Amino acid sequence: MCGIVGYIGGQAATPILIDGLTQLEYRGYDSAGIAVLGPSGARRVRSVGRVRDLEAALPKRLAGKAGIGHTRWATHGAPSEANAHPQADGAERIFVVHNGIIDNARSLREALQADGVQLTSDTDTEAIAHLVAAAEEDTLEQAVLATVGRLTGTFALAVMDTEHPDRIVVARNGSPLILGVGDHEMFVASDVSAVVRHTSQVVHLDDGECATVTAGGFHLFTAEAETVGRSATTVEMTAAELELGNHEHFMLKEILEQPQSLERMLTGRLDDRFATARLDGLNLDPQAMRRFKRVKILGCGSAYYMGQLGASVIEELARIPADAEPASEFRYRNPIIEPDTLYVAVSQSGETADTAFAVQEVKRKGGTIVGLVNVVGSTIAREVDGGLYLHAGPEVSVASTKANTHMAVGFVLMALALGRVRDLSITDGARIVRALKELPRQIGEIVADGAKIAEAAQLLAQAPSLFFIGRVRGYPTAREGAQKFKEISYRHAEAYQTSELKHGPLALISPELPTVAVIPDDELLDRNIGALHEISARGGDIVAITHDTVEVDTRLKITVPKSEPELDPILLMIPTQLLAYHAALALGENIDKPRNLAKSVTVE
Repeated sequence: MCGIVGYIGGQAATPILIDGLTQLEYRGYDSAGIAVLGPSGARRVRSVGRVRDLEAALPKRLAGKAGIGHTRWATHGAPSEANAHPQADGAERIFVVHNGIIDNARSLREALQADGVQLTSDTDTEAIAHLVAAAEEDTLEQAVLATVGRLTGTFALAVMDTEHPDRIVVARNGSPLILGVGDHEMFVASDVSAVVRHTSQVVHLDDGECATVTAGGFHLFTAEAETVGRSATTVEMTAAELELGNHEHFMLKEILEQPQSLERMLTGRLDDRFATARLDGLNLDPQAMRRFKRVKILGCGSAYYMGQLGASVIEELARIPADAEPASEFRYRNPIIEPDTLYVAVSQSGETADTAFAVQEVKRKGGTIVGLVNVVGSTIAREVDGGLYLHAGPEVSVASTKANTHMAVGFVLMALALGRVRDLSITDGARIVRALKELPRQIGEIVADGAKIAEAAQLLAQAPSLFFIGRVRGYPTAREGAQKFKEISYRHAEAYQTSELKHGPLALISPELPTVAVIPDDELLDRNIGALHEISARGGDIVAITHDTVEVDTRLKITVPKSEPELDPILLMIPTQLLAYHAALALGENIDKPRNLAKSVTVE
């Protein structure tokens, strides 16, 4: 959830570190810091707040051609300058930046204090710096290996030593870390976005791997000091994709990008002749797909809600029992892994720690697991047996929008492919293919006409609490709508199945608590309308998200184009993204960087 950046080469390190931290700020942003090795030794600058606060605190001259930096999302210790990274040993010889959580930090800190070490922070990271400094090994690499051998937990580390100014040593276990390969210069980062302005050549570290990085290149090795041979790969992301452009916020930019990004995602994946989806990346031929008797989807937060939507469409089209479960709970309940179940891991970043651990649990027990991820080369993408890249493009805003829509579409593609090797007719397959082709245009219509949505958002923003409701197909959409609304507006929002209102939540209905109702024009329309009458009879205001063909007596009605029933929830979700955005805008909140949250949750 924090961000790491490092540089060593022929250029001044400070501007590169600050630029990299700015690109990583969506991962964590309560404090930041850099340490730079120059001709007169090391200089460390740290600051509470955003990267711009760190930049303002920098001295006019901070010379040096090697350095490491960090932007923090607090785990151990409150945001403060003392708790900001880089952390250092008492002599300020060893500097460390760290993502992850060291589970045995307390015992390590106690042992250090028993040895007379004066600790100046509340962090687990400071213990790492002292352990490296105290190691009796001959080289920095050996000292880092000895230290990581004592750590329990997850970490991505970058270590700099004033006695070895020609190198940075890095290590990874459970938290992402990459190397950027330049021309007589090298970069270190926790995310490609930090280095893409400087190089498109990257090397992904796997768990248990370390590397020595110098201006001339890198040496990759294992915890057993065995050399690893791995070449750099080319990333497709460009620096231009990370620019805000003419938009006020990244969230709005990413909502508006969805018609074009979906066109890109669907290109080459729809087969008109056989009315199916071509998903070669799953590494499953028709015979393999037919042997699965169940589908289990694993994701966290919004990815979990999209998994619920996916389970519903898989059952409808493929007629296979399917369900979704929070990945954060999965491995802790000692799950039964069945050989005839297809497991699906869903993650925008491909680095979500809870989901990555669930993948490992499935693989350890011999299950088949595929991934729906957005980031090429990410941890989950590399560990699964096959997968479907979402191709949503970079997503900077913490609140995910376009990647969520791509997840939902990805599940429709998967359901179509599974269904067509079973009993889904070519007629129904063609119906879904046609509907998928229309989605980009239909989403374009929704985002181009946001006046009614903005008006509804103004109403909802004034309420201290609100309900989102939906039935069957509409329930995952309602859950995702409530998630987005609470994430960036800080208004309490809760989702319920429409059918559950009378079993408790109806007691809270009042003129002060509005309801956002997701109402597709389907076979459950009459029952949904009946629920609206129950809310209106108790004085509750209603904002309905529905189709033009539906007649509702509500405070406000937001309409979306009609698709096929299986795809309607995707179109009904788009207005919930804009509702959250405009509500947060009306309240003056920091839309792209909501408090207490980070884009990529790389710790448990």
